[in-house]
Amino acid sequence: MAHEDDAQQAVPNTPGMLGDGDGVTRRRPLRERHVEETVEVAVPVRTAYNQWTQFKTFPRFSAVVHGVEQIRPTVTAWTIGYGPLRHRFAVEIVEQDPDAYLAWRALAQKPSHQGEVEFRPTESGGTTITVRMLLEPQGAARILTRSSRAARLTARLVHRELMTFKQFIEGLGQEGGAWRGTIRNGRVQHDHPEPPRSRVAQWPVG
Repeated sequence: MAHEDDAQQAVPNTPGMLGDGDGVTRRRPLRERHVEETVEVAVPVRTAYNQWTQFKTFPRFSAVVHGVEQIRPTVTAWTIGYGPLRHRFAVEIVEQDPDAYLAWRALAQKPSHQGEVEFRPTESGGTTITVRMLLEPQGAARILTRSSRAARLTARLVHRELMTFKQFIEGLGQEGGAWRGTIRNGRVQHDHPEPPRSRVAQWPVG
């Protein structure tokens, strides 16, 4: 995982990107993964997605997330840990489709993890949330992560976090906020292009 200083480093090309005929680069879902966990929540997809995008509320229900800070529109810094131990790292949202999909990666020259979350409607009107993660630690930790025991522990943690999110959003019954933007290849997509700007302060353009 990357430390807070890594948020200022150059971002490498993300593996698993796929180009379409419209010239837009979209992320290919993770094929290789160490963790995949799913939970069903009794709220509509829009509600579940909207609340998930309120990253700063994660400490309200998570046992390991202690703080989330917005660095840039697509970059957040997360502080996680158990007891007195704390670890801070930066994450970039590389792909985001409202009510459907969100993908992220750690910001470092060699990302230590990347992941995605999918939102799908159920026949009962609820939402199925699936989280997948690919762990890519460096050095000796690489051997430990490849072991089945380490994967099971990580999967157990992700499942527990999903269950606490389920209890949180079902207890609220509605989202406490929303961010409905679309992100492609780490860039926020604007519905309307920004007008040209003059190089002279307050000089009209056109």
